[in-house]
Amino acid sequence: MDSDRIAAVAKALAHPARVRIIAFLLSKPGCIGGAIVDEVGLAQSTVSEHLRVLKEAGVVTGTIDYPRVCYAIDPAALAPLRDLIEAITARPADGDAPCCYTPQGCVPKETVK
Repeated sequence: MDSDRIAAVAKALAHPARVRIIAFLLSKPGCIGGAIVDEVGLAQSTVSEHLRVLKEAGVVTGTIDYPRVCYAIDPAALAPLRDLIEAITARPADGDAPCCYTPQGCVPKETVK
């Protein structure tokens, strides 16, 4: 597991405006340019800063298609975070787990008080 990569992506996604940008990019096929500002409802400079953070984390790519920059999501950048979330959700609920995980290993639940 690439903990540093997962943390960087999670940090990049840890702002409501960046989540709105990602949701908007997901809702539109292809490359999106200036419409992001209108959709997110923030100043151009603020949106640019959020896009910079997303690009730095590799979540979003930006290509110049003069006179604009086109943005798209890079699904591969999100794969480690997706894998972690899938691993977490695949685990049984505590009530369904056969044991309690301790530093000593798996202890049957009936022996744990």
